[in-house]
Amino acid sequence: MKKCYFDHVATNPLHPEVLDAMMPYFREEFGNPLSVYEYGVTAKNAIEEARGKVAGLINSKPSEIIFTSSGAEANNFALRGIAIARQNDGKHLIVSRVEHHSVLNSARFLEKSGFTVTYIPVDKKGFVDPDTVRKAITKETILISVTHASSEVGTIEPLKDIVKVARERNITVHSDAVATTGNIPVDVKDLGVDLLSMAAHQFYGPKGAGGIYIRQGLRIAPLIYGGIQESGRRAGTENVPAIVGMGKAAEMAGAEMQSRIEYLRPLRDRIIYVMSGIKNVYLTGGDKENRLPGHASFCVEFIEGEAMLLLLASKGIFSASGSACSSKALKASPVLLSMGIPSGLAQGSIVFSLGTGNTPEDIDYLLNEFQLVIKRLREISPYAQGWGDKEGGA
Repeated sequence: MKKCYFDHVATNPLHPEVLDAMMPYFREEFGNPLSVYEYGVTAKNAIEEARGKVAGLINSKPSEIIFTSSGAEANNFALRGIAIARQNDGKHLIVSRVEHHSVLNSARFLEKSGFTVTYIPVDKKGFVDPDTVRKAITKETILISVTHASSEVGTIEPLKDIVKVARERNITVHSDAVATTGNIPVDVKDLGVDLLSMAAHQFYGPKGAGGIYIRQGLRIAPLIYGGIQESGRRAGTENVPAIVGMGKAAEMAGAEMQSRIEYLRPLRDRIIYVMSGIKNVYLTGGDKENRLPGHASFCVEFIEGEAMLLLLASKGIFSASGSACSSKALKASPVLLSMGIPSGLAQGSIVFSLGTGNTPEDIDYLLNEFQLVIKRLREISPYAQGWGDKEGGA
């Protein structure tokens, strides 16, 4: 059976050249980077080389990159670290409603710890309005966290405009750039952010490797205490193979980014063109110019997302419904609800995210089989036949 993977926002296959770069550090070069002898020095040098490559990808200084175990850890570090470090300046945070759970749950943790959080809405395409951010600011506001792009609906946020608002009041800005780093140009100097989260597996690097950009001079409290690793900001023996892999993946992403984008966009656009022509199928998220290059997401009326996923998987087509961390919850996506999409329609969400391994033939296969899946499910859907409350969903 033909197999087509369309869930690259969940994770990506490890690039063969990344694996080759990692292999020596599992066995031959196994040293602890804190050791002062040859094995340790070799490992430490490998980490610093990787740090330089990651810094190059986002136009930062190597010293501004701290390695983490994941994008989720980086998000926790940003919110909790800044909240603790700046609590004497104020105890109010602003977070968008379309953030990843690692941001939202960190914010909820801080609420239980005496901080207040304003969760700002988005428009029907998932965009955060900078004016809404401005109106939410109080004299207590110390941090604004807005994602660079939503992995669920593909919308690329107006981050530079949000940063301008924050600068008027000397407020720290964090952005979860897990979906964008390595996939579209990310320049921390141009964006103006103070902190930025990333994850290697989103650009063909290994799982278990992430990072956070922390602007030089910014005060932040550690999330993990212990030794002096990562300039004393993130304790624990470094995962040298994964860090080396992240560095190699970053180097390749920087070199190949434009060609990857130019390859993916026509494939994405074909999916959007064909699916948008089907009755009661609605594109979610921003337009093509403000959308991730390999991302196409829809809500299909009268059908549940889980049913679509299962039938597509039976045909060897693997995609997602809602975010990767919440699709098993069997409830409407909070991101879609925050965009004003009715609950019943939001339960029919489907996300196709493409990678460099997808071919035009894969797209043809997807479009043919997906239309058959929609037809089959609507034939057995009571809501498609006019029974029941369509707004409530199944």
